[in-house]
Amino acid sequence: MSLPQTVISGPELHSPEEPAKKLQTPPVRGTWRASGEGAPGTRHEDTWPGLGTFRRAFSRSSQRASGQAPEENLGLFQRSSRFLSRSLRRAREDGSTADQSQATAVPGVTHDPQVPSRVMDGGRRQSSTGVGREELEPEAAQGKSVADLITERQLLAAFEQLRQLEARLVAEKASHSFQEDPTGFARRAMDVCLHYDGLAAEIGAIVRETLGPGGVDAAAIGELARTVCAEEAAHPEPPADGDFLLTPRRWRQHWEDAVRQSAQERVRQAGAGAAPGAAEAEGASGLAQLLAELGGVVRSDLQEVRREVLPAYSAAGFPAGEAYLRAFHGAVAQRLQELAQDARGCEQLYVLLDWAVNVYGSPDFLGAPDLTLSTEPLPPLLAPALWARLESDYTSFLETKVMSCFDSILQLEQSRWADMEAPDVLQGLYHTPLSIDVHMLVAEHVKAAGAISAELEATTQSICARALGLFLPRFAKAFLESKAVSEPHLGANINACEELRFPGTFEELEKPLVAATRTFQKRLLQGLQGDVQPLFRDLCTKAWLTQDVLQPLMDKVVAFAGHLEHMAPLRAQETLQELHRYVVREYLAQVLRPRERFRGEERMRSAQKMGVDAQAIGDTFQGLGSEATWLDQAIPCVADILGETYKDDILRHLETLIGSYPDIRSVTHLLPHGPPRTEGHQAPGQGDWCLQRVPVSLGGQGRNPREAQLFLVGRVAARQARWALPRATRCQCLGTMVPDLQAG
Repeated sequence: MSLPQTVISGPELHSPEEPAKKLQTPPVRGTWRASGEGAPGTRHEDTWPGLGTFRRAFSRSSQRASGQAPEENLGLFQRSSRFLSRSLRRAREDGSTADQSQATAVPGVTHDPQVPSRVMDGGRRQSSTGVGREELEPEAAQGKSVADLITERQLLAAFEQLRQLEARLVAEKASHSFQEDPTGFARRAMDVCLHYDGLAAEIGAIVRETLGPGGVDAAAIGELARTVCAEEAAHPEPPADGDFLLTPRRWRQHWEDAVRQSAQERVRQAGAGAAPGAAEAEGASGLAQLLAELGGVVRSDLQEVRREVLPAYSAAGFPAGEAYLRAFHGAVAQRLQELAQDARGCEQLYVLLDWAVNVYGSPDFLGAPDLTLSTEPLPPLLAPALWARLESDYTSFLETKVMSCFDSILQLEQSRWADMEAPDVLQGLYHTPLSIDVHMLVAEHVKAAGAISAELEATTQSICARALGLFLPRFAKAFLESKAVSEPHLGANINACEELRFPGTFEELEKPLVAATRTFQKRLLQGLQGDVQPLFRDLCTKAWLTQDVLQPLMDKVVAFAGHLEHMAPLRAQETLQELHRYVVREYLAQVLRPRERFRGEERMRSAQKMGVDAQAIGDTFQGLGSEATWLDQAIPCVADILGETYKDDILRHLETLIGSYPDIRSVTHLLPHGPPRTEGHQAPGQGDWCLQRVPVSLGGQGRNPREAQLFLVGRVAARQARWALPRATRCQCLGTMVPDLQAG
């Protein structure tokens, strides 16, 4: 029996109507290596199509797909060859005995060494294929090859043909008939694997093109989904013998990888047109623009996925929403981590944190209520360690920035002082822009930090409080050294300190604010004291008995009190009470240290004059609104003492004076003997009475103002007394009041 002259290398995948049409390989991007290409003893033009045929057949699909093949496609081909070789080697070892018996049963075929290998190979292929290649050829859809079906994206039809051929190859392997033509069997098995890999590559191409400029191809998506489900049903689990044929192709995993790669490519497109490093060079504005473009791309793509892509997958019973959501979330997280590495400065760090929390994390990120992007099942956009580092860097930069802002505020105030601008009067109060500037600065940063997290808000509050606490002493010192010191400006600064109180928020600011307020109050009173101090020298003189020398002093007090009307009520009352106390104290100081000696009738008239002055002082301050009524009894009590001539009456008036102030700390009684002799002082005579130190706190009935002490130091020294009192009641000095304000 003559041997066939034409070598048949294996069944070609074509329709019966086109017997001469050769197999076209599916569109796979990359370099393929056919297992049978270059096999010895065969002519490529007469045998199974090789690599060149595959490349020509896939040219149309390769032109449609963008770029080169993904690296995973080449890996699929390499794994296919490796697993197929192991499978064939194991099968040949298991069936070597059966193959030998089958080979001897073929009539007309010998193992004579003289028989050409090509003839022997042809006989083996003829016997292994049985009646011919048409019997092994599956029915093609409309006469098209598998490669054409893949190119036209009829993926399900192509898969069904490959599955039928795979089933026949498995049956042939089980019967050990491939031993007659192992090379042809290997070539056909490799072709099936390559076509499977081509289908996988086409699945990836469809996924990448879904969000491209060409729009969504619902038909291709549905075909993809049905093909993946069909493959999972055909290959539910790996075969027990580890055969490469019938091994699950894991196309769903391949599809998820393609979705992730597609999302990464789309995210990378945001800001792709900008020059490298442009965002860093432009600072926060450049980064904000890049993030805005990134958000726009992600928002647009996810909206398209929700409206068009997911319905196409759902129609084929293929859930895809979670995969797309996690793919874009992971791509955005990766891109944000890259941007975080290059973020510099307070503004850039805040732009990054704000975008992550308030833009991407917003419930309406997708722009429609029905397209809510839920972040609950997703991992954090930024790793906790990275987030903590970004917040730490932000607060460090913020601390420097806030201090710089306070420096700018001080410079702005100094420019106003240099221009001698008078403070405005708003709602009846002196006003300086200082408080508004500080409030805006603090509110801006605290509110911005609160939009990120409560912890960052608390940290920002502490930073602003510390900076403001350091700013207040510098501001007070700079103002007092300027030429703008005046009652209106001092009142405006006192009001500013009052407006800078943040109740329940910045408790640590209380001490700096109180200190600054007292500094301005003290300077305000010092200005008045310098004006009225010369007027006190006219008291307790001969002219004082016949003239109203107190009125000019009180006129200045009333004029000064006009500025207090434009101050915050609480601070104005404090200042007015300090002024009231100062006037009473200085009046008593002049009375107890008179410039001229009063005797007899003049002393009685002076006591009466003091009563009139006390009434005038009390009425004036009462009219101004002073609540320090506890000061009204001090001058009349001293006047009563100076107007008495008997010791018992003097003691009675002293008791009245002391009893008017219930918070007296201690009283040293009048002693019938003088104090111990001290160096530089002459001892009093026998029977002299001495009023030793009697500290009296002028706190008033139930009041708690700043304490002042009335030191009554008496010493019987007739030769030094200017008031011509009886010997038993002569006093050198009846004391002074020292308020806390002076100590401040």
